[in-house]
Parts: sequence; structure tokens; C-alpha cells
Amino acid sequence: MYKKEEKQMSIFIGGAWPYANGSLHLGHIAALLPGDILARYFRLKGEDVLYVSGSDCNGTPISIRANKEGVSVKEVADRYHSEFEDSFRRLGFSYDLYTRTDSENHHQVVKELFLRLLDNGFIYKKEIEQTYCEVEKQFLPDRYVEGKCPNCGSRARGDQCDNCSKILDPLDLIDRTCKLCGNEPSIRTTEHFYFALSNFQENLENFVQKAKVSELWRDNAIQLSERYLKEGLLDRAASRDLPNGVSIPVKGYEEKKVYVWIEAVAGYYSASKEWAKKNRTEVQQYWAEETISYYIHGKDNIPFHSLIWPAILLGINNPALPTHIISNEYLTLEKRKLSTSQNWAVWIPDILERYHPDSIRYFLTINAPENRDTDFSWREFIYSHNSELLGAYGNLVNRTFKFIEKFYGGNLPESNLSKEIIRQTEKLYEEIGKLIEEGHLKLALETIFLYIRKGNKYFDAQKPWIQIKEQELECKETIATCVYIIGNAAQILSPFLPYSSEEVKTYLNIDEFSWQPIHPVPIQLQTIRPLFEKIDTSVIQKELDYLREIAEA
Repeated sequence: MYKKEEKQMSIFIGGAWPYANGSLHLGHIAALLPGDILARYFRLKGEDVLYVSGSDCNGTPISIRANKEGVSVKEVADRYHSEFEDSFRRLGFSYDLYTRTDSENHHQVVKELFLRLLDNGFIYKKEIEQTYCEVEKQFLPDRYVEGKCPNCGSRARGDQCDNCSKILDPLDLIDRTCKLCGNEPSIRTTEHFYFALSNFQENLENFVQKAKVSELWRDNAIQLSERYLKEGLLDRAASRDLPNGVSIPVKGYEEKKVYVWIEAVAGYYSASKEWAKKNRTEVQQYWAEETISYYIHGKDNIPFHSLIWPAILLGINNPALPTHIISNEYLTLEKRKLSTSQNWAVWIPDILERYHPDSIRYFLTINAPENRDTDFSWREFIYSHNSELLGAYGNLVNRTFKFIEKFYGGNLPESNLSKEIIRQTEKLYEEIGKLIEEGHLKLALETIFLYIRKGNKYFDAQKPWIQIKEQELECKETIATCVYIIGNAAQILSPFLPYSSEEVKTYLNIDEFSWQPIHPVPIQLQTIRPLFEKIDTSVIQKELDYLREIAEA
């Protein structure tokens, strides 16, 4: 653990940037939620945290959507960026800055970064063969070309195979087709800029080996990075003929755009600078050698964060290489792969209309695809809400507070506390802190709920409804100890379940949460309402019917 009392740490947390070409779904949140949990935790510890992300408003996916709808790229980007901001806000994401890649700041920072790589000799010009659409008379962006992956045989785009995660070039594909006209594209010669990724082979081998020894990356990040390194890193195109994006800052090449794999990861750096400008402060502490950094994304984004972004940073002499990579596996839906094209997804704006944000956050953490793919099912979602959030956590809070209302007139009783539970609670902070910092968020949440269930068992074993009649002092200790458990559970849970934790904080008149045990002071409880409402299990079938209905529409 990073000890606050030794020195305040600078913690940089970067969440992957979703494409602004369609609504967020549960798969996006399953990948991105760890970032918010980490940011909230480190702030509780008093560390210096910068947590940034934004909408990817450049590149091919937005152009495809705009062409399909017959509107401008900006109109599509504006619509979904606004929706993303609203969805993240309602889910409780606490970004210090959520920005967008079509901002003037981002374009300027990316151009500066490109020129530094060029000046340092890591970007060069090269004549290449590229796919060309004879119908539309244009060179094709990589995502406009589809075909069979040469590595696994699955249907793949020209930039990457979603099935095996291999980074591709359109010319690698077998049986290529153009997304614009449906024909096989022709091949023409053109000139582009290339990034000398191969120059960093040895440095990145050492970098990945250190990450492996430190155990600060997910296993999938280590395995995939080692696979690429074993195959040998190849130089990558740094420019493309794209309809929108950051223009190449070299005279005569302004019509070409910086390739998205350089431009998008540079968003972490540009967002940091934008935040610093807005807050009239410095940003160097988040890009220093001693900075602790967490990069949060799905496994399809691993090579961009574990190899390409570190190579770019090395190329501009920036020492802040990623220290932690939190790369979740995939979330499936009712045992089927999520598919936006088939509308087989649970969309975030939709689920937020009907369910508590903490219920969504709880399920996506307790069922997180940390080491393997996991499944979202409506049955498990509803039952986990009713049994854990309502049945365990909500029950402990409600039964304790109702007892205080009934027998103590709403006044928290003053009493000594169970020494054993104090000891367990103090130990819990250390245990949960270590798990969170190491990225084991599922186990951390399981451990907190074990503590809550022990609180319910303590209430049952002490039988305060009998103690109040026969052992008044013992009853006060029981109830005061239960309040102690509730206050500390709410505080430790606040990175995971911020909304319900805030309610408990208000009930107990706690000024501020921190990462130190709370000893609630005697107060008069105000009107108490349940933290969570029971969800009727009849909605399971209704949700399944609705899911299939929209998929078939």
C-alpha cells in the first residue's frame, strides 16, 4: 500500500475513451468502472489524484454513423458526447475532467507530440500500398475494410480482430470487402508517416518484464504484450487518409490525419493539460517517473496501453510509463456476446431509468470480468440486488435505525463498543485498501459484504429486542456497535456505492469520509427511509422480453 503518512502520492487514472458513435452499454461500464472506484478510494486516503477521460469524437466509427444518418460528424459527436456525460454523471463517475478529442486543446497537444516524435527520429515517411475504393474514389480508412482475420479466421476489421485481439493492417485481411460499396477494394500506392515502434523492442521487453515481476498488471495484459513482443514489434502507420481527426502538422500533408491509435492514447496527456489550464495549476506531477498511474480499459485495448503508449512516451522522453494496467475481460449478456449491430445490449440511458445506480455498480463489480469473461443476466442482477444490497446491507441499516427510533426516540445511544469488532474494522481498512490498490475490486467488495453479513449475525446473536428489557447497558453497546459497523461499512463502500453511502453519511451526520475508522457521535436520527427497495422478481421476464423485442426490431 502507498502510505499517506510517508508522502502524498500523485496518482494518475486514465479511463479509456468510448467512441461517440452510439450509446454506452453495460460492457463499456464493466470495463471503465474500476477507474472511478480507484479515484474515489485514493481521494479518501488524501492522495493527489487526477482522473480523466473523454469521448473519442475522431476517426472512422463516427464517420460511418454520420454517413448512415446523412448528418455531419460533429452532429453525431455532439449528441453522444452529451449523452455520455449524462450517463457517467448519473452512474456516479467522478472524473476530474471528461473532455473530447475534437477539442482545440487535444488537436494542439497531439500535433506537438507528433512533431516531437518526428524531431526525435521516431516518425518517418514511407511509400506504401493502401486499399482504395474505385466507386467512391478515395483511400479507405482501416475500419472501412473488412475480411477474414489471417490469425484466427474470424470476421475482422482492417485495424484489429475483436476475436483474437491481433492488430491488423487492411492488406492482412483475407477476402477483403469495402464497407462503402461492398466490392473488393483495389490497391494503390500512397505516402504516409510511420512510427518506429520496432526501435523500442528491447526497452518494452524490459518494461513488460518489470510489470510481470511487480504483478501490477492484469494477467491478460502481460500475456498479450509478451505475445506481441515474441512475434517482434513492427513499425506502425502514424497517419491515415481519414475524413476527420487531427491534421498532420507537416506542410503538404495537412489533408492526412494522425492515426487514431496515436491520437486517442495521447488523449490522456491532452486531458491532463486541459485540466491544468482550467484549474490554473501544473500537471508535471502526474507525468513524472514516480507517478503512480492506472490505465482502465477492456482487453481489446491492451496493446495500445501496454506497448504503443509506453513507446510514444519513451519517444518524447516522458518517464511516466504505465505502472498499473486494469484490463478487464468481456461481459456477455444472457450467455451471448454483446452486439451493438444486432442490438443485443443493455443500454445505459435505458437501465438508469429503472434501476438504482448503486445496484448497477454493485453487480458490475461483484460480477466483474477481472480474469475471465462473465455474464450479465437479468435474473442474477435482480437477485443480487434483493439478497445483498437490500437483504444484507439495507437490512442492517434499517433494523438498527428502526430499533433506535422505537426504543431510544431516535437518539443514538452512548456506549462502549465491542473491542473485537473495532479490531476487525481497523484490519478491514488495511485489507480493502491493499485489494483496491492491486486492482482486486471484486474480492474487495466481497470482503466488505462479508463484514456486513457479520454485522447482521452480531445483531441476531446479541438479541437487542431482549436486551432492551433485561440488559439495558448491554443493549446500548450492541446498538452503538451496530451503528459503528454501519458508519464504517458506508465509508469503505463509498468508492463502490457512492449514493447509498452518502445517504448513511447524512443520517449519521458524518462531516467527511476518509480512510480512517469512524466513531459516530450521538445524534438525533432524522426520518429514515430504506436504502434500497425490493425489486419484484416478475420484472425478470419483462426485461428478457424487452431485450429480445428490441433485438428483433
